[in-house]
Amino acid sequence: MASKRILLINSSIMGEQSFSRKLGNVIVEKIIEKYPNSTVEQLDLVESNIPHLTPETLQAMFTPPEHQTDEIKQQLELSDKLLKQLFESDIIVIGAPLINRTIHSSLKAWIDHITRRGITFGYGEDGLPMGFVEGKKVYVAMSSGGVYTDEQGKANDFVAPYLQSFLGFLGMTDLTVFRAEGLHVPVIQDKALEKGIDSIMID
Repeated sequence: MASKRILLINSSIMGEQSFSRKLGNVIVEKIIEKYPNSTVEQLDLVESNIPHLTPETLQAMFTPPEHQTDEIKQQLELSDKLLKQLFESDIIVIGAPLINRTIHSSLKAWIDHITRRGITFGYGEDGLPMGFVEGKKVYVAMSSGGVYTDEQGKANDFVAPYLQSFLGFLGMTDLTVFRAEGLHVPVIQDKALEKGIDSIMID
């Protein structure tokens, strides 16, 4: 089988102790088992300290290329780099711990930098949105202290639904979530990571 270019993104503040990182690493291992000789590029969003959007950056993003000055192009250097990294990847693995019911701000910052009208999304003549980041497979390695797959928990999960919705808006509609959940629940916490790892199936 053809090799793949894998982009492994981590957004945990817990370093090597992170459960989402451990889960994501196993996802990558299983991808490589299926697609030998694949390459892996890692992006640690916390260590990289990707900045949140500023008014200047946002304005630069909406400036047509023909009107971009050197200063504006400088404002877009990071965004352009992240976009190149994204488009060159075949498979994206995102480590996304649930923190206070949602994603870490570093992951939101990454999403903001890759959301560029005319590059990753646009609108058709009918006014409907179109995503341009097509042909990608996305795996989300999600960890959570509680359980969010039961009826009560689903209403409080703003990680998986958000990523599925917004990345889908950008064209990344082929997304699978693997979970290590219940990591702080006494009855199940000892087996939570193992259960998450056992659930991993690479399609």
